[in-house]
Amino acid sequence: MPDQNSTTGGGDGTPGGPTSAGRTPADRIPAGRSPAGIDPRGPRVGAGITAVLLAVTLLLGTGGAALALLAVTAALFLVGTVRGAQGSVQGRIFRALVQPRLAPPTELEDPRPPRFAQGVGLVITGAGALLGAAGVVAAIPTAAAFALVAALLNSTFGLCLGCEMYLLGLRLRSRSVG
Repeated sequence: MPDQNSTTGGGDGTPGGPTSAGRTPADRIPAGRSPAGIDPRGPRVGAGITAVLLAVTLLLGTGGAALALLAVTAALFLVGTVRGAQGSVQGRIFRALVQPRLAPPTELEDPRPPRFAQGVGLVITGAGALLGAAGVVAAIPTAAAFALVAALLNSTFGLCLGCEMYLLGLRLRSRSVG
């Protein structure tokens, strides 16, 4: 598939400027060259599923149902952080229901940036759920809104904010070392 169908990501340590769709040479792995690579369309589908959960959370407001759904979303991010985007519930849905209907990807993606992005989502939704449970009810829709923006950017435009944070960290680390 062309670049517009893949998420922004990367992270093999090679700094570089963005190419098409905001991607860097570091985030593309030619198909068949790395068994660790993942189908870049999977995290986008996962972000779409997450966006639906977060939109429903926002619609529910600040009550117990919104808190519960935000906590479930945080738990899904935890699974994605521990197992990687491909091992998340959303990744499994992609592999079972969507991927079989698609042509094989033309290139694979480094799984580290999407995994880092799952961790960023966990921090945001986890903080919102914990603060909401502690009585700061405004934290529920606030966290859901921030995470929803990121999920929509990824699912709609292939712009993964957490992946970009990962790449920025690599660039900053390579500058401080070199």
